[in-house]
Amino acid sequence: MNAALPVADATAVRRYARSLIRRHPRPLATVLGLHALVAVTGLAAPRLLGDLVEGISRGTSTVTVDRIALAIGGFVVAQAVLMRFAHLASARLGERVLAELREEFVDRILAIPLSTVERAGTGDLLTRTTRDVAALAKSVRFAVPEMLIAVVTAFFIVGAVLLTDPLLILPGLVAAPVLVLSTRWYLRRATAGYLAESAAYSDITDGISETVDGSRTTEALGQQARRRARTDADIARSYRAERYTMFLRTVYFPIAETGYVLPVVATVVVGGWCYLQGWVGLGEVTAATLYVQQLMDPIDRLLSWMDEVQVGGASMARLLGVARSPLDGVRAGASADHPADQRLAARDVRYAYQPGRDVLHGVDLELAPGERLAMVGPSGAGKSTLGRLLAGIHRPRAGSVTVGGVALADLPLAQLRTEVALVTQEHHVFIGTLRDNLTMVRPDATDERVREALAAVDALDWAEQLPDGLETVVGSGGHPLQAAQAQQLALARLVLADPHTLVLDEATSLLDPRAARHLERSLAAVLRGRTVIAIAHRLHSAHDADRVAVVEDGRITELGPHAELVASGGSYAALWRSWHGDRD
Repeated sequence: MNAALPVADATAVRRYARSLIRRHPRPLATVLGLHALVAVTGLAAPRLLGDLVEGISRGTSTVTVDRIALAIGGFVVAQAVLMRFAHLASARLGERVLAELREEFVDRILAIPLSTVERAGTGDLLTRTTRDVAALAKSVRFAVPEMLIAVVTAFFIVGAVLLTDPLLILPGLVAAPVLVLSTRWYLRRATAGYLAESAAYSDITDGISETVDGSRTTEALGQQARRRARTDADIARSYRAERYTMFLRTVYFPIAETGYVLPVVATVVVGGWCYLQGWVGLGEVTAATLYVQQLMDPIDRLLSWMDEVQVGGASMARLLGVARSPLDGVRAGASADHPADQRLAARDVRYAYQPGRDVLHGVDLELAPGERLAMVGPSGAGKSTLGRLLAGIHRPRAGSVTVGGVALADLPLAQLRTEVALVTQEHHVFIGTLRDNLTMVRPDATDERVREALAAVDALDWAEQLPDGLETVVGSGGHPLQAAQAQQLALARLVLADPHTLVLDEATSLLDPRAARHLERSLAAVLRGRTVIAIAHRLHSAHDADRVAVVEDGRITELGPHAELVASGGSYAALWRSWHGDRD
């Protein structure tokens, strides 16, 4: 089971929400002021109607009635105009806050070590970046502004009832126990319920993405039933989580709806009785009843949007929880030390993906600056894992991996990538121009440098033949790139980044053998003087290397120059003869 990414607690969510409010005092004051004016203009009609009823009961002229009708119409128009500007101000503030939330979340996502993402699974992260961001966006755009409007409106309506006659506020309090107790019951359970619902969605996304990515392996090993069982279990867990939150809503909302009706009925009954006793006038009873009926709308909106705020709060807790990564302590406290030189060294390195099950066992390796090392060995021997440790992706369970005497895992991420970079079999083409895809690692790079990087990996010819050259939009929805072209793009990005040590994990696996060999020779000319660690099954990489490291069962069993290892007659010699024989 994957280790889920952290979730922020309620205190952290409230603290962050307060910080957002403090960032925008003026826009928030403008929004509240405009909605206060909307509420005040909305209070005029009930009062005028009450006066009209009082006047009619005592006898009044048609002129007075017409004046009151015109006044009510004027206030309605004024309220509509003010409401337009109030909603516009709310929307602008909401979009501004949402933009900040998204930018900060992207910063947090990009700061997560790759090892943390691999342990947590992409499903959890994908759910947070899609479903949780969408839920939070809805809360920020609609729920929070609507609740602010409801609070301001309710405040002024209550004030209007008190000004009409303090006695008539008492019947409206009959709903208070019903609404307060039911809301407390709901809020105590809703946050945990929505967090469980989001976590269940993460499990579904994670399981389905794993099944799709590993479909060939699943079919080859005959594990279809096991994957179906995993998906069924995830769906069942999601169903239980959604059914629980639905249960909360089906209990809470009917009780709240009942609470809306009671104050109006109570105000009419108690107000009528007070009128018969001569304590209040008919116009006051009419105005108070209309005010109480008007009060139900903001209370209804407040409680209805509260459910959406609970969803948004749970989503914000999951998004803020990303900042509490990494799970394995990588770069948790970045070192202030600077490497003394470019020498990369691993000493007694041990690593385990699961406690008690090491996949690397006491590996020792030291590379001189500018050396080219080839790592070969059977699949599952630990080559890629060792490569990730040498690139600072993982922290060793025991031992150390250092560059210039400083632990790689303690270096700040920005500095680490100027020291060591990793290019794997996986690659990604970002949505944007071809130039954007390259200069993201070196924003100040000129077109000349970009073309030099493309030429270094034999990609300049096809890049210049694109419809708009370097300005051609690629990625999802843009000009399609072949798998080999996408990998060349990743290698060109690496050349442009210009770190002194490179870890190439099957970096040319998608190219045909002749193209891969040609590309590696071109790349070698550009990377001369840099330390290169090449992990590959194609042994021509080993033939060209200064030294070859044979990795078997999590250990380096042979280390030396190609000719020396072939002459020794060990595991590498057998691999070389087998590979050479297959080629012949």
